[in-house]
Amino acid sequence: MTERPRSERANPPIRILRLPEVQARTGLSRSTIYLRLEQGRFPRPVALGARAVGWIESEIDAWIRERIAESRGEDAEGGERPEAGAAR
Repeated sequence: MTERPRSERANPPIRILRLPEVQARTGLSRSTIYLRLEQGRFPRPVALGARAVGWIESEIDAWIRERIAESRGEDAEGGERPEAGAAR
């Protein structure tokens, strides 16, 4: 098996996702994605042309990991967060 060159491992290629793939990955509707964008609660898209945008795959993946961690009471790195009412 051949390894990728060191430069590719250090800087993996950036992949741009269009809206249908973002919807499929997140399970969110178009309107919910744009509502959360307005609220600052979703990764911002990048302009691809006069009327086209896309999202950076790694940013969408990170957003999904954060949602999973929040729903399980963990921090983004997978460790448990202290309970809000726990004694110090």
